Amino acid sequence: MTSRRAFTRAIVALALAAPAVVRAQATDARVMPELRADAIVAGHRTVLEAGGGVEIPAGYYARIAVIAAAGADVLSGGGRASGRLDVIGRFLFDPFRQNQWALSAGAGVSVRADAGELVRPWLVGVLDLEGPLNGSGFAPAVQLGLGGGVRLGGAVRWGVRGVR
Repeated sequence: MTSRRAFTRAIVALALAAPAVVRAQATDARVMPELRADAIVAGHRTVLEAGGGVEIPAGYYARIAVIAAAGADVLSGGGRASGRLDVIGRFLFDPFRQNQWALSAGAGVSVRADAGELVRPWLVGVLDLEGPLNGSGFAPAVQLGLGGGVRLGGAVRWGVRGVR
């Protein structure tokens, strides 16, 4: 097993175990689904991906997102397939939905698989702006980040009143 693979597995295992470890901040928040679409621009490549996953509460002020996405490189001339698995922890600046729009900042790891290339992990940093819940119980969000290129994405997150 390569050191990169071992590092990636360790990060994923820690991220998935975090909610069980952080019981001191028990909250009413639940594991909630998320759907998203992203563009990742790195030099001569622009990858468009759609995906989904879950937002796992890790106390009042933190969420861990586990997202899987797939798409294609739209500028490489052949639409090469691309996919990724992200595990990103976010710190919420407004965890109780006291404002309609709220920022969060996070970091984590993304494992990318592009056709014809080695699977590789990337460190990721993100800033999110999440909007208000609508009547159906979901909130829009936009995300800007770095990790394997510049990331720009939009998401729909399901939620409950009173917590993000």
